[in-house]
Formats: sequence, structure tokens, C-alpha cells
Amino acid sequence: MRDETILVVEDDNSVRDGLVMNLQLQGYKVLSACDGDEGMEMAFDSKPDLIVLDIMLPGWSGLDILAELRQQSKDTPVLLLSARDRMENKIEGLELGADDYVTKPFELPELLARIEALLRRHRGYAKNDASISFGHVTIDPVNRMVTINGNPVELSLKEFDLLLLLAKAPGRPFSRESILSSVWGWNFDGTTRTVDNFIMSLRQKIETDPSKPVHIKTVRQLGYKLEL
Repeated sequence: MRDETILVVEDDNSVRDGLVMNLQLQGYKVLSACDGDEGMEMAFDSKPDLIVLDIMLPGWSGLDILAELRQQSKDTPVLLLSARDRMENKIEGLELGADDYVTKPFELPELLARIEALLRRHRGYAKNDASISFGHVTIDPVNRMVTINGNPVELSLKEFDLLLLLAKAPGRPFSRESILSSVWGWNFDGTTRTVDNFIMSLRQKIETDPSKPVHIKTVRQLGYKLEL
């Protein structure tokens, strides 16, 4: 039996039962909910290690549950499921803070692999939760907060994830593609321009002079790195 608990929130009985059975066969502890109201309650009360969350649910939608989790600073990994293969659904879910997105019908081995990858990444974050400081900036990974000279800075979920990624490996150059994969997920349909836009926003918020950044540096023809 693995240590992790997975919550499956899915209103389709056959899909939910199949996921529960196969996750249990993989050794996970599995909880399940058949609608958004029950899913919302269990997402907060049962403290799962990962949530497999259908978007279209009776009651609270999957996106509603995801938004509430992130507003309450819950960083539980969330893998969204949806039968709608539409770009706007993927983008909305990822911008709300989903960690991955799978369109139904899905291949079970791929879904299981993605779940394991998300849990593995989350374990890594949990082991490395000490505060990181550079210049006048302090990052608190546990509470997902950033302060400058002790004053809180408002960052979006993805801005925080991007800054934390760079700060955990100071001086290491990251390609735009690797940043997209790490922060948005390898199946994100955006472009590397997304990274440039978020870097520009981060510089506006944490650099003394965003036009002459001291910390978030451009690596020519590659991407970005963070200097302490």
C-alpha cells in the first residue's frame, strides 16, 4: 500500500468505478465523490494527496472546486478530466492552477503515469520547503507567499510557480520549453511567448528597475535564470 491518498471526483459511475479500482490496484488509498458538492467537501476535509477532478459535475463544477482550493492556498495537485477537447477549457483550468489536464476518453496507462509524475513532483516540493531569499525578496514555498522587505507581493499561481522554479536552482539557465513543461505541464498548448509574458510581469513586481533586471536574467537564445 502506498502512502498517498487520491480523491476521484467523477459523476460517470463507470469511469469513477474504473478509476477507483485501477488506482487501488496500483496500491493507492482511494476516495471518491459523485458530484461537485460532495467533491468540494472531501477535497478540503479528507486532505488527499492528489485529486482527479472532472470538470462537468452536478452542483459545484470541477473548475469551481479548483478555484476554491487555490483561493484557500491549497496546493494539492489536481488533474482535470473533461470530455470537451476545447482549448479554452484547458487554458482556464491551467490558469486556475490545475497541474495537468486529460481529455476523455483517455488511455489508462497514460493517466496513471501522469498521476505518478504529479505525486513525484509534489513529493520533491514537500522535501524542499525552506524559505528562499535573494535581494529584498523572500519566497515562502509552504504558504505560497512572496514578500519584498516584509511586504506581501500579489502573484498569480503560475507567477509563483515560475519564480519558485527559478529560485530553487539559482544560476541555472532554464529554456523556455523546460519552463513551460515544469510550470504549465508538458501537454500545455500555449507557446513560449507565454513564458516571456509571465517573466515580464514578474520583473514588474519584484525588480527595482524592471528594464534592468538584477535577479531574473535573460539567457540569450535559451530562456531565463535567477541570480541571487
